Amino acid sequence: MKKQLTNFLFLLFMALPWVALAQDLTLTGTVKDQDGKPIEVAMVGIKNTSTLAYTDAEGKFTLKYGPNSILVVSAIGYDKQEIALTNQRTLDIILTGGNASLDELVVVGYGTQRKGDVTSSVSSVKSEDFLKGTVRDAAQLIQGKVAGLRITTPSGDPNATTQINLRGLNSINGSQNPLVIVDGVPGSITTVAPEDIESIDVLKDGSAAAIYGTRATGGVILITTRKNKNSENKTTVEYNAYVNQQRIYRKPEMMDASDYRRLISQGYAYEDLGSNTNWIDEVLQNPLSHNHNLAFFGGNYKTNFTGTLNYRDWDGIMLKTGQERVALRADLNHEMYDGKVKTNLQLISTTTTSNQGGAGGWAWRQAMIRNPTDAIKNADGTWKESNAYMYDNPLGYIHETINDAKTKENRFSGSVEYRPMRDLNFKLLASRVQGDYLSGSATTFQHVNTTKNNMNGTASRYTSANTENLLELTGNYVKTFNDHRFTLLGGYSWQDNTSENFYAYNYDFPTDAYSYNKLEAGTALQRGLASMTSYKSKWQLAGFFARLNYVFDNKYMVMASVRREGSSTFGENNQWGTFPAFSLGWNIANEEFLKGTNTISQLKLRAGVGVTGTIASSPYQSQISYNFATGQGAFIGGKWVPGFIPARNFNPDLRWEKKTEWNAGLDFGIYKNKLSGSIDFYTRTVNDLLYYFSVPVPPYLTSSMMLNAGSMKNSGIEVMLNYAAIQKKDFSWNTTLTFSTNKNKLIDLSNDQFDVTTEYFDAGYTGEPIQVSTHRVQVGGPIGQFFVLKSVGVDDNGKWLVENKNGEVIPIAQATPEDRQFYGNGIPKFNVGWNNNLNYKRFDLTVNFRGAFGHDILNMQRLYYENPVNKAYNVLKTAYDPVYGKELKNDLVYVSHYIEKGDYLKLDNITLGYTLPKVIKGINNLRVYGSVLNLYTFTGYKGIDPEGVSYTGDYTFAPGIDHRDKYPNTRTYTLGLNVSF
Repeated sequence: MKKQLTNFLFLLFMALPWVALAQDLTLTGTVKDQDGKPIEVAMVGIKNTSTLAYTDAEGKFTLKYGPNSILVVSAIGYDKQEIALTNQRTLDIILTGGNASLDELVVVGYGTQRKGDVTSSVSSVKSEDFLKGTVRDAAQLIQGKVAGLRITTPSGDPNATTQINLRGLNSINGSQNPLVIVDGVPGSITTVAPEDIESIDVLKDGSAAAIYGTRATGGVILITTRKNKNSENKTTVEYNAYVNQQRIYRKPEMMDASDYRRLISQGYAYEDLGSNTNWIDEVLQNPLSHNHNLAFFGGNYKTNFTGTLNYRDWDGIMLKTGQERVALRADLNHEMYDGKVKTNLQLISTTTTSNQGGAGGWAWRQAMIRNPTDAIKNADGTWKESNAYMYDNPLGYIHETINDAKTKENRFSGSVEYRPMRDLNFKLLASRVQGDYLSGSATTFQHVNTTKNNMNGTASRYTSANTENLLELTGNYVKTFNDHRFTLLGGYSWQDNTSENFYAYNYDFPTDAYSYNKLEAGTALQRGLASMTSYKSKWQLAGFFARLNYVFDNKYMVMASVRREGSSTFGENNQWGTFPAFSLGWNIANEEFLKGTNTISQLKLRAGVGVTGTIASSPYQSQISYNFATGQGAFIGGKWVPGFIPARNFNPDLRWEKKTEWNAGLDFGIYKNKLSGSIDFYTRTVNDLLYYFSVPVPPYLTSSMMLNAGSMKNSGIEVMLNYAAIQKKDFSWNTTLTFSTNKNKLIDLSNDQFDVTTEYFDAGYTGEPIQVSTHRVQVGGPIGQFFVLKSVGVDDNGKWLVENKNGEVIPIAQATPEDRQFYGNGIPKFNVGWNNNLNYKRFDLTVNFRGAFGHDILNMQRLYYENPVNKAYNVLKTAYDPVYGKELKNDLVYVSHYIEKGDYLKLDNITLGYTLPKVIKGINNLRVYGSVLNLYTFTGYKGIDPEGVSYTGDYTFAPGIDHRDKYPNTRTYTLGLNVSF
């Protein structure tokens, strides 16, 4: 026994060096996909041991192994691979299988998530799918590409932005706009240049957006800017530029001088002033504009930078309108301590300048109504004017008005990320956004303010400043073991905002040479007729949030989140609110009963619910306020003393609006995702609407106050289909279709304390001389309904015949306000988008369609200018066309005759590009392209453009009005160049 033990110890002693040598073998390698792209965070381990490593951003790994070891390599979305190791020291591994589309990362609140694990309604659009050509802001990049996200361009003004609405209306007095987050910091759709954006992700439903709490009722748009992707020491320079020309989309057909003279010869009371002037042509131009974007990318995977410079000089189609913008972004990343610490510094600086005249809605109206036989100037060179009511020379108004403005925004942000262990990550983000605005306006002595109203020049200055600070601390824990994968997020957010402004106005100057630069020179100030205002406000927001994502066996998914948020804008009894969310997912395609089929590549059911909020539009609505009012003062002690009067009631119970949204969806793909898409069904109810109530005085100090009362509901369906129609070596065609519906209803306008005496409110306005509201929002009915006298004919005297409340036909002179009725709706029932990308060898073609159906438009140009009763103003050529077989001789009045079907399908964008062969050393890519924006619209609408209507701001509850005072929409022709070095 002793001999056997001695022999065993001897053999063990002799074997130890070999065992030690075997254990010391070091293996280094890379893990890549079938296309040769590195796979980050792939798990590489020795089977049946605790030895484990993860790949870095370049797909590299290092570990040690012993004899007879089996290497196990796995990554989300790829087939697991086992490799027998026989003294290898380097190894390049290719993982196959999986579904690449499911492995794409989409940006969600406070992080990213694998697309296949998402259980909420989230849409992601990458830069290669953005709208091509001339784009005014970030929203236009994804126009028509996200189901349920309605983006329109209602104005051709180069200083205007797009309109955005996600899944209908959600508030009466709160904001309807989505929350926009740019690289983790709240911003807007104009924060960065469109050319500087890598991807845009849209959190559409409540379960996805609830992590942002009170700011997310309108949805969340997450913008990710372009970053350096080079892992080697390499510098890349990109230059993108285009030049464009804009033209009015469609000119209104007004009567010309020959029409005037023909009608005069027929006995109509028009006046021939002896000239021939096309006033619309005189106020328009076909300008050339240009845009340049220069981007620098450099460094390696440890330290890298991105720098971009964007310059845009756009002129508008109306004289003396334009915008010049310079945008600079610098982004620096550095990691240290083997990737455990990562830092980021970012600066975004934007300066926008507009030096404009008096062009705009009023000048456009004057160009339409001006007598075409009138001259532009008098014989002495002064502008020819008339004393007619609200009738000005549009060219004089444009050229004798100065409107200059400059906007500056500087955004500083920095973050530190610490990873103490592979699965745990902490991040601190801080930012400061400083925005400043300065404008100056003046009118000269040749302006109608002086020539008609004897004001001897006017001038004003306005300035505002806005500072917003943000501090966020988040912790993220990710763990994968066996078939389980979960992510736990926790965080704290603090935000404050200070806003202030100042305005001064004066007139009656000794000279107009000062413009707006010497306001004190106006003598109206000494007479007490000048005006001056100033204001300052501040609000704060703090929140604690947490989210859990769990995936089992790549089949079953759960997400739960909660945000506890406090706001200074609400009453002391309700400053904190809780916003939970929960969603489930079932990846049916990974079930055993479907694994054998080659047809279904993706099939996932989703369902979720989430609560979001809306804060008050003003930060002091819950607090009592008093004002000094000169008009309500008294003569005391030999002088006039302003009165001290209440301005706002105290409401300690003012609280958030709360939107509860349910969403159910299906993501699918067949034939290796040749056809893929998603379908979503949603319903959302907003309770505790913020609404101004009439209250009794006393006990209240003022007659109205903002209260929480009432509720509204939205529901709809969203569909997105992607079809890889043709995928050949030299030719490919990919097409995407989006479709959405929305139905809304105002459920109630009361609360437990107050019942409204009238269960409706009116919205919209026709303007002078008609001066009536255009819409009515009624409890129990949909939002957006026109409320109007229904016209049914014209009598023998040329007067309107309308339908009264009993359905009887009566002369309009006998109609009363009670005879008005609901007629049509300005909100589309259906919105569609159809996007096509075709590639043939080096050619690429993009064709985009958008459309809206099932809505109506009040054509105010026809309302005012298709009625020949007032011979002092020009009218449309159709004004003398028979109406119900008779000539119209009625005064201007708001009747249903001018409400038209607004359905349209727009060939919105067509872009043809060509990528040149690589024949010049140092040039990696060179592409030239041509593009046309707003090319053609299929519609029966008679106005300029059925898209040119507003549905935000003052028109939120009066949608579908094509206003007469507008900046007309345009068609844009673009030639561009993309080159990278």
